[in-house]
Amino acid sequence: MIASVGGLSVICIVAVIVAGFAAADVSGGAWPVVRVLPAIGLPIAFVLIIVFAILSVVRRRRIADGSR
Repeated sequence: MIASVGGLSVICIVAVIVAGFAAADVSGGAWPVVRVLPAIGLPIAFVLIIVFAILSVVRRRRIADGSR
């Protein structure tokens, strides 16, 4: 899930850059969503990475203590 959110955001960034170089009209269709998605997706991916790291540390501590 982390990779899909982050990867989709990176793909959207690349699409916006390519559209800018190609002088495409990015004012209509799905382009507003493509332009806003990285602003939402990258922070969500960052938070998910932090949550994953915390859960991994907690799980390893429980295994090391023998309580699970």
